[in-house]
Amino acid sequence: MEKPIGFSRAVRVGNIISVAGTAPIAVGGGVAAPGDLYGQTKRCIEIIQKAIEDGGGKLEDVTRTRLMLRDISRWEEAAKAHGEAFGEILPACTFVEVSGLIDPKWLIEMEADAVVE
Repeated sequence: MEKPIGFSRAVRVGNIISVAGTAPIAVGGGVAAPGDLYGQTKRCIEIIQKAIEDGGGKLEDVTRTRLMLRDISRWEEAAKAHGEAFGEILPACTFVEVSGLIDPKWLIEMEADAVVE
């Protein structure tokens, strides 16, 4: 959706990589892990990791993550997946509830920033 909307999945300026809002898009298209917030969070992290690696960084370079959830009462499901990926990295992190996302089947959208050495 990058071209029609006019945005980049990730942008690197100097040693900073900013990853745009990342939805749980399945490998072949559609929504990954329907109804499963943990699974959708894992998929978002996979997409973010690839974007950072494509920009010359690695997941360990992440300094901030933002998780936008449709239902904040389920935050622990997303936190579990986040902790598995970032438990040793410990980026600054924000969880917020939003009233809606582009696709109502998306339970989460994530952003990340990284500083590459």
